[in-house]
Amino acid sequence: MVELAYNIQQKAHRGVEIVVHVDDTLGEERRNDLTGALSRTDGIFAADFCSLHWHLMLVQYDRERMTSQDVLDQVTSQGVHAELIGPV
Repeated sequence: MVELAYNIQQKAHRGVEIVVHVDDTLGEERRNDLTGALSRTDGIFAADFCSLHWHLMLVQYDRERMTSQDVLDQVTSQGVHAELIGPV
């Protein structure tokens, strides 16, 4: 239990959330594949598309392990065109 509390605190301290604009029109299955792949990437805590704007994705990552450009590179390595919008 102590380890879990430490991980939550560590995530909050080191976590940064950015917005990524995905240029491609993606269906639900492709969006789920993309966010799943990103969430499994070491250094990325979470990735989700905005429910009202399917072209905007929120990505939370560990700023001590990655940069925003690293996150964008992970997105584009999945075969989609995207740009970094900035921090939330």
